[in-house]
Amino acid sequence: MKKIIAILGTILLFVAVNAFLYITITSRLANNFSGTNQLKMVDVAKFLPFEDTSELARTGSSLKFQNSDDLPVLDGAAALVPVYASVIENCYPEGSVTYEGGAFSDDNYYGENFAADSVMQYQNTIRGFDALVDGSVDLFFTAHPSTGQMQSAKDKGVELEIVPIGLEAFVFFVNKDNPVDGLATEQIRSIYRGEITNWKDVGGASRMINPLTRVEGSGSQTMMDIFMDGNMLTSRQPLSIFGGAIGYSFRYYLSGMVADDNVKMLAVDGIYPNAENIRNGSYPICANFYAVYRKDNQNENVGKLVEWLLSDEGQNMIEACGYVGLPN
Repeated sequence: MKKIIAILGTILLFVAVNAFLYITITSRLANNFSGTNQLKMVDVAKFLPFEDTSELARTGSSLKFQNSDDLPVLDGAAALVPVYASVIENCYPEGSVTYEGGAFSDDNYYGENFAADSVMQYQNTIRGFDALVDGSVDLFFTAHPSTGQMQSAKDKGVELEIVPIGLEAFVFFVNKDNPVDGLATEQIRSIYRGEITNWKDVGGASRMINPLTRVEGSGSQTMMDIFMDGNMLTSRQPLSIFGGAIGYSFRYYLSGMVADDNVKMLAVDGIYPNAENIRNGSYPICANFYAVYRKDNQNENVGKLVEWLLSDEGQNMIEACGYVGLPN
């Protein structure tokens, strides 16, 4: 009898523990809107110049560099790969993009096998900006450099020319199953200051909010620092990982480059971040993106390329890439 009672007790304990885990964790994770911010890497293979299958804006250009020219080397943030790859497609000679080993590698998520003499590099925001400052890159496409990056350039005695070439929306996004479709700017700031911690407080389900952040020095994190005016939480509640995530990025990076049907962008202050609302200025969190170069760069083709980007042809290409051109 004692053995039977012990066995029954063990079974009941096992059932109780599993029931507790299901109620406290599994049932929450089953519909917790998480996975929202597990953004994919940019598939650079989709944006290679001079490849018929690449998703580039082939709008044409009156500016045509030759192989004999001093060709500016281009790099940029992940969100702007389509822009500077399209510049190369329209303005550069075929054969100017080269690869170590002779071919692009499927594992080349961070530009590992672009050859040293290739006019296209992809080192992403942090490493690419350092390459610009060090002089191995001529023109860098990015959101505005962070305070730390600007100070780093200053410490090395490098002055930068930062030229706005287009507009983009800074967006917030959640899982498609999250019933919240929009937030006010002050609600977003309160979430990222740890003042609002449950979705029910902003019209959603009773789930903790999991406010995810990006890598320091990335374009999206620099924009978020500006949006939050430096007053942002530095740590999350430990159990928030079981809640519904919210994240931030730039519009086209999210909707065009790493498009995911399981994610939706939020309206902010009642305005949805589409191209029309960016262009007319009604979406409240818009920012320029830039072409950046060293002021002491002696390559005259850098200036020609920046001038072209600001021309009707260049702005037309930026629009064809899926971004928004500068106001006239």
